[in-house]
Amino acid sequence: GGSVKDRIAIAMIEDAESRGLLKSTSTIIEPTSGNAGIGLAVACAVKGYKCICVMPDKTSMEKENILTSLGAKVIRTPDTSVDDPDGVFHISRKLAASIPDSIILQQFKNPINPLAHYHITAMEIFDQCDGEIDMIVIGVGSGGTMTGVGRKIKELLPNCTIVGVDPVGSFIAEPPILNETTLKYTEVEGIGHDYYPKTLDKSVVDYWIKVTDKESLHMARKLHREEGILCGSSTGSLMSGALEAARNLKEGQKCVVMFPDGVGNYLTKFVSDYWMESKDFLPRPNIFKHWWWDITVSNLSLARTETISLNMTCGELSSMLYSQGVDVLPCVDQNR
Repeated sequence: GGSVKDRIAIAMIEDAESRGLLKSTSTIIEPTSGNAGIGLAVACAVKGYKCICVMPDKTSMEKENILTSLGAKVIRTPDTSVDDPDGVFHISRKLAASIPDSIILQQFKNPINPLAHYHITAMEIFDQCDGEIDMIVIGVGSGGTMTGVGRKIKELLPNCTIVGVDPVGSFIAEPPILNETTLKYTEVEGIGHDYYPKTLDKSVVDYWIKVTDKESLHMARKLHREEGILCGSSTGSLMSGALEAARNLKEGQKCVVMFPDGVGNYLTKFVSDYWMESKDFLPRPNIFKHWWWDITVSNLSLARTETISLNMTCGELSSMLYSQGVDVLPCVDQNR
């Protein structure tokens, strides 16, 4: 599937098989921001299980298209809180209750999730760095990567610093004062929540760094442009946090940054200039050189606009339009 979630997908399926929870007619249902769902859908395609992924609306269309091409069914939900009856968790449970032989593998509370990273991902990092790691920077989606990698590395290298990166608009970081913001939404996919996943062991984290969407997306695009690293949006978050955290390192020390996925899932999102402009992460180009383009409405010398009421006759409206020298006037319902 092309992400860090591939390891947990196959591990959770094989664990369910070993416990007799899956059979040939089973349907695997999973609430996901996309990557875990893709990993599960790949495994389901090979093993012959049916797969349903429940994803929030903000998840990219690329992820949905990949899932459907793998034979999975995708159900979208509003971008709501964890307890919302229309959110991914409640909808997943409703589906499981209505579909025979279905199971939710529950990446957000399944202990196999962090165990897969503990036994596999952490050892890959340790071996590839020859056991010399001074800092690891990780984000939190389901919490499995942080918990599994963090626990194993702390056992092997007690002095290694584990840094957690959390988007502004998420509420996972500690102390809680770091999360104080009026924002309740983040455009970055895959990391950040308004709750603590049960698979997250916060004790492995030495400290947290908050990163804004703008910092994250611009960093991801910078990695594309300057390093040729075709990464996803959450990688931008982690790299931004890593550059800040690395200031605490001495010359010659090693910092590992976990890059969760690649660019292919986001071609119509932050990779697109048009999308970045529509979200105000890039300035909109003044193609026609309008003099007023960068002037706020409050600074324009605009004449006061008259309004019309619903009980005005068409004749009265015609006279007012003529006297005002305009083609349209706003209509106001006085009862609202």
